Amino acid sequence: MKCSVFIATSVDGFIATKEGGVDWLHTAGNGQPLPNHQADMGLNDYLSLVDCMIMGRKCMEVISNMNLTPEQWFYGDLKIIVLSNTLKEAPQNLKDKVEMYSGDLLNLMAKLESEGFKHAYIDGGATIQQFIILQLISEITITKAPILLGEGIPLFGATCKNIKLEQTKATAFANDFIQLKYKVRY
Repeated sequence: MKCSVFIATSVDGFIATKEGGVDWLHTAGNGQPLPNHQADMGLNDYLSLVDCMIMGRKCMEVISNMNLTPEQWFYGDLKIIVLSNTLKEAPQNLKDKVEMYSGDLLNLMAKLESEGFKHAYIDGGATIQQFIILQLISEITITKAPILLGEGIPLFGATCKNIKLEQTKATAFANDFIQLKYKVRY
């Protein structure tokens, strides 16, 4: 089963502030509007390629705290699995949108594959790090916001060995964000 990442970071590699805040994503950049075909910086095109999503508990909590209306829900009917060893139930506003999972990731991947899923979107810093350690991520798309946070929650952590990334595409947007797409070679 293919696993890939689509995420935004600060230029210095943080996905959130130390407190988990991501408001800086909305204020970074020069404010220049993007053309309609680039407005979401490729998220909708990416979502059309995946058939399920695996995210961490903290990522789910950020989304839950957004209190999105049904019209604002950007994942459509995508199957979403939330990894948590502490929570057994999703927050009330996400109960019908996510499924909680606690257990071995390789077992989860085998289960999803047996159910016919082919491409998982992996989201959340700790979750992405776990999937990288297990050598399950095959592609990474990072959209760099033009801001230095100085500290926060990093996208990447310690790895057991060097992991080669082959750059396949770089896109500069008019709002000063830059998107990098890599193939991962273990």
